Amino acid sequence: MNPYDVLGVSKDASDQEIKRAYRKLSKKYHPDLNHEPGAEEKFKEVNEAYEILSDPQKKAQYDQFGTTGGQQGFGGGQGFGGFDFGGSGAGGFDFGGSGAGGFEDIFSSFFGGGQSRNNNGPRQGRDLQYEMHLTFEEAIFGKKTEIKYTREENCKTCSGTGAKPGTSPVTCSKCHGRGFIQVQRQTPLGRMMSQQECDVCHGTGKEIKEKCSTCHGSGHVNEQHAIEVTVPAGVEDGNQMRLSGQGEAGVNGGPYGDLYIYFSVAPSDKFKRDGADIYLSLPISFVQAALGDEVEVDTVHGKVKMKIPAGTQTGTTFRLRGKGAPHLRAGGNGDQRVTVRIETPKNLNKKQREALKAFADSMGEDPSGDDSFFERWSKNKKTKRKK
Repeated sequence: MNPYDVLGVSKDASDQEIKRAYRKLSKKYHPDLNHEPGAEEKFKEVNEAYEILSDPQKKAQYDQFGTTGGQQGFGGGQGFGGFDFGGSGAGGFDFGGSGAGGFEDIFSSFFGGGQSRNNNGPRQGRDLQYEMHLTFEEAIFGKKTEIKYTREENCKTCSGTGAKPGTSPVTCSKCHGRGFIQVQRQTPLGRMMSQQECDVCHGTGKEIKEKCSTCHGSGHVNEQHAIEVTVPAGVEDGNQMRLSGQGEAGVNGGPYGDLYIYFSVAPSDKFKRDGADIYLSLPISFVQAALGDEVEVDTVHGKVKMKIPAGTQTGTTFRLRGKGAPHLRAGGNGDQRVTVRIETPKNLNKKQREALKAFADSMGEDPSGDDSFFERWSKNKKTKRKK
């Protein structure tokens, strides 16, 4: 599996481009929204690709070795992801069976049917996705919370067999335990043999004579499931976390699927965030900028003191080390960057106007005319910005 091809992004794609591609594809192929054949496998593939490209270490390993296993070649990594070369027969392909033998099985995979010979073996349950909404502060500091959702679980009455307690499923009388049957079809090329899921056992290879009264033979029941989730400090909008075994029940004794928690973080009305760094715009007066001052600044960690040197210009940015968000995959915090914005006072009283005129005289300014000194100063600043 090539994660770049799966997400449809280039190797030099930014984190935001990778995140946007993942969000678009995960919604497109989510099993609860897309019931087309292969959608569930595609959804799982998209999640696996994002796990690689959203983790700097795994991404670096893949870029270097073509795998996340830390070595080149076909061993230990993704390699030919999705293809199972294990099994019986020659090199993992099962050439046994009735009719024309293995040739029919291979041919039928192209001309209908295409059911796996191991279809009645244990299979992992479906993966689920849960969207968790967080406030700006919860995403920064993390939290523990309980979530509840409905999933398919193994029936407790029959322990997932689907059979009435005291009885057991028997080998299917139609497919003889194979899970599929051979079907002859007339095609433009002549009569062709293909295989399809057995309509009696529905691919399980087992027939239930006396069904469980609770699950009615399915072996599964829909139940509300509750788990405690620890949200790590430093998560961002669009991040996801996988909880193994918290998806839906498997088939034929297979393991539970996984739960993917997708984090949706609300914006702050005060702060902006870029990774572990936090940004704040701070209004100050002309006097504070000219003479210097020590001001109180809001951070996510509480208020802190910050010195403004005399002669500070509007747009100057100051750095508060360690006052940002925690690094998600490393120790320590990012920084907070404070950009000051000088505000022009309005509605000056007589004493204030006289003081400013005196200041203008000392600077060689001519305060005469309709515009006040501060109004003309503000206009000059705007003109300089346009240039």
